[in-house]
Amino acid sequence: MAAVGVLATLAVVVPNGSASAATLAGHWAPFTRCPVDDPAMLAADGATSVALCLASHSPSGSIKLGNTSAATGASDLQLGVLSEPGAQSLIAPSGGGIVADPARIPGGLLGLMCPSDVPLVSAICRQATDNSLNNVTATVEPAGAPSGFSVAAGLGAGQPILSLPVKIHLRNPLLGSTCYIGSDATPIVLKPANLTAPASSFERFDANGTPNPANGVLQRITLSGASQGDSTFAAPGATGCGALGLLNPAINLKTGLPSPSGNNSLVLNNATTSLAGFNTPSSVAPNQGKELSTLWHAAVTS
Repeated sequence: MAAVGVLATLAVVVPNGSASAATLAGHWAPFTRCPVDDPAMLAADGATSVALCLASHSPSGSIKLGNTSAATGASDLQLGVLSEPGAQSLIAPSGGGIVADPARIPGGLLGLMCPSDVPLVSAICRQATDNSLNNVTATVEPAGAPSGFSVAAGLGAGQPILSLPVKIHLRNPLLGSTCYIGSDATPIVLKPANLTAPASSFERFDANGTPNPANGVLQRITLSGASQGDSTFAAPGATGCGALGLLNPAINLKTGLPSPSGNNSLVLNNATTSLAGFNTPSSVAPNQGKELSTLWHAAVTS
């Protein structure tokens, strides 16, 4: 079993159902939203397919889209991994795998599209002098299924670990509720890579999360100490901003959108990634996925 580090940023996407954040005991602790009850995970037999839990966390980072840069807070990505001969597929929790602190756009609405010589935009810029109307936050939301998962890339540096399609929701009362950069049809496709090779550690543990180096039925691989980044993605223009999208041109002009590959960047500082599953999956065949779900639920403390 091997682990990878993958993260998106800026998000507040809270999954539902079994993917809701839980507190787990011991070495289970990082996997608070593992989609153990997803049908594909439950169907893993431990012989031809193996279900695993993946969690990756970064305490801070930064993102640049066009002419706009923002610092980001803590970010967390959790996914299920279904490993089959020659391939690994990713399974997101219900609602999406990303949970993180929202990012505040520097300068708010005034920085995003003001000043302007367009009368409508100028009128909105005057309203935005009120701080409560000026603040703009950016939230990443899923815009498709993750793909292109590479275990080897997660262990090394400089190679994309996966492809993660997202869209960024710009939130401000004057922008309306449908203001996005990217969409399901034209997403921002992040391909994060380790900027340096991470340090690795290996732990075996019992079903309840207690460390058991000699005989633990479960194992966790942890990669730490490496930042992750991507400067290859393109950023489309804003859509749905203001009534009938009338504010789209002002935002795109001021922020330099759409922005081609090479003009945008994402950095996630000091990422820590963990991957866990059975030490010997075949020992619980043909019910490996179901057994993983049972043990995950038993380890939940709150």
